[in-house]
Amino acid sequence: MNPPSPAPGAPPPAPSGPPKALLVGIGVAVLVVVAVAAFFIGRGTSGGPAKGPDGQVSSGPSGTSGSGQGSVLQALPPAPGKPGQMQVPTEPVRPAFWVDVYAPGKVREALAGNAWVKEQIQKPLGKGFVGGWAAFLDTRGEDLGGGFQGAVFDVMAGQLLAAPFRMVWFSGENRAGTPALIVPEPGNATMAAFDSMSQVVRRNELVAAACPGGEGEAPSEGFTLQRWLIAEQSLWAARTDDKLVFGRHPAVVLQGLCEGHLDLEAPQGVDVELGFAPEPLGREAQLLTHIMGVANGIRLQFAVDGKRLVGRGISGPVADEPRLDSAPLSDELLKLIPEETPVLLALQLKLPEQLDKDTLKAFWSGKGAAVPLRTRQVAMVWTPRGDSSLPTEVALLWGRPEDAAALGQLFSGPNTMESATLCGHHVLASTPDVLARLRKACEGKGPNLLNAAAPVVQGLRAPGSVSFGVNTGRLLGMLMADGYWSQVTQADSSKPRPSAAPPEIEAARRELETLPYVGLRGTVDGNRLVPGGFGS
Repeated sequence: MNPPSPAPGAPPPAPSGPPKALLVGIGVAVLVVVAVAAFFIGRGTSGGPAKGPDGQVSSGPSGTSGSGQGSVLQALPPAPGKPGQMQVPTEPVRPAFWVDVYAPGKVREALAGNAWVKEQIQKPLGKGFVGGWAAFLDTRGEDLGGGFQGAVFDVMAGQLLAAPFRMVWFSGENRAGTPALIVPEPGNATMAAFDSMSQVVRRNELVAAACPGGEGEAPSEGFTLQRWLIAEQSLWAARTDDKLVFGRHPAVVLQGLCEGHLDLEAPQGVDVELGFAPEPLGREAQLLTHIMGVANGIRLQFAVDGKRLVGRGISGPVADEPRLDSAPLSDELLKLIPEETPVLLALQLKLPEQLDKDTLKAFWSGKGAAVPLRTRQVAMVWTPRGDSSLPTEVALLWGRPEDAAALGQLFSGPNTMESATLCGHHVLASTPDVLARLRKACEGKGPNLLNAAAPVVQGLRAPGSVSFGVNTGRLLGMLMADGYWSQVTQADSSKPRPSAAPPEIEAARRELETLPYVGLRGTVDGNRLVPGGFGS
């Protein structure tokens, strides 16, 4: 859970204190929002090995060559003294996912007072999440002999991130795998805090003469990127007259500097939003949004409710002739889905009465003649895994079994799918185990979504066009456990796998599994989706 650091050397022991509790809370909140996004960005944009600003092939923190989803651009720190010249990536990048935090103070205060966060900070889960960053954040300005007072965390969270900010992940050949944090309108007080911090912790500088791929405008003197170093942890930072950017890698900071002006105006009743762009995410995301008839601008919305971050719903524009209908999810569908399912996406799709490739192609292109339409209830259930060696666990649940033959033709690709008719739905599953879990839920031999918490069942039964549910406890607990066992296996594959994980890992998994169910719903109203949220 602790991001790799490009700085060499082991970090000092993690001291205790309030800043860590806030960091854990903010980290868990962001993780809940972007867990699925991070999974896709790690797999959907993988290509050849990326090159860092020094022109070297990317490598991990240990210095070994990286590849696939684990590769991270690795920068060689410039020599002290004169700023180094950054080798600007020649290929442009695109924002893929971003999180807009409109009310940083409100979110921070809520998480600081959250009972679950306060409890976890004293346990291995909280200590493991913070890791070596605790020393960085707890270091005080007085200890550094600097012009600021208090802990670094207080300056970062209370001053540098006091204004609305965006955390953005980029997609492309030159992605770094970590986000850029952009403060578009920092204000004079924030700029002064940046300068005070910079005078104390700046160690090196890089100058970038242009933007990646030549897209974006750089000043005549270029961008100056600073490497901040505290307690063997480094952070890259830069400022212009109207923007602050932070990141774990200089390429990410440069990408953030070259982004256009951001207007972070909060919708009513919304404190945090997650947005995404289908185009840089690949064909699957483009196809899904095209089928749904939704355009760029779809947002998942969240708000602070007391001491919790809760779902507010899905908003955004849709096609002039919506391809989504509005209806509640049927009890047959809820009975089919196991209660522990980490991720659920359900749609009310308007499709031609007769399903075949030619008819669908003409319908989705808008070039075909008008044909009779029928609304299909369609759901995808997904169990993300934290180990790339494990098989994909996904299933498509189709609410009209009469379409089974047509679906067999549409999904006749190289990946073999298990199929069955269960609870009035035609099911296509990626593995026999996935199909067996669905069958068990349908037959009442295991808990299904009808057995979920009453607010969750009520929310899923409400009329909607698109519903997105995340069992955050199950999702994060499983990803953490998978990640642990993956590391154990990679460390020494010759030894037999232990029968059980260490007690602290099991305890952390159980603690994560207490996190709530978060549900988001969007209902078509004219040419837009009206948001609605629910959860446990």
